Amino acid sequence: MAYHYWQGELVHLRAIESQDIVFFESLDDEVNCNVDMLHFPRTKQQITSWFEGQQQRMLGDAFRWMAVNRKGEIVGTIDTFECNRRNGTFKYGITIAEVFRGQGYAQEMIRMVLQYYYYELGYQKVTPHVYSFNLSSIKLHERMGFMKEGQLRNMLYTNGRYYDEIYYGMTKEEFNHRYGDRN
Repeated sequence: MAYHYWQGELVHLRAIESQDIVFFESLDDEVNCNVDMLHFPRTKQQITSWFEGQQQRMLGDAFRWMAVNRKGEIVGTIDTFECNRRNGTFKYGITIAEVFRGQGYAQEMIRMVLQYYYYELGYQKVTPHVYSFNLSSIKLHERMGFMKEGQLRNMLYTNGRYYDEIYYGMTKEEFNHRYGDRN
């Protein structure tokens, strides 16, 4: 079988396509809250406009991938943003549909994106953030070897209270140490 950079053992990452709007329509309030975008109910046209804007806002090295499992089901999405080539830093956000959580998809998606940004684009550090109520994401990042670099208090208001924003970081060297140097 031929090697494909975006093919993992569990999932392959591909560009976002117009039919993917169905996935975004299906996200529940819990997932939307985790990515800081709990909205008033929206019409199909508003969702379509948001979706089209997402495709257009990807500038430079920012990108959004759809993650599809071996059965052809969309399990989630991962996107990079605030990509700064000069400093070699970037961030990412990840969403996994509830029925697919805890099955290793998120870890594989993150590793594939980090490999690409470190080994192909020359970035040297990633700094994702997680809200303090998202215990599964906190555990995921710590299990993967991310270092907690800071915590901003009371940064998100949802469900009647404020939550902290926790910043994690992983350098290329730390990634190499944990997952193997490809150079």
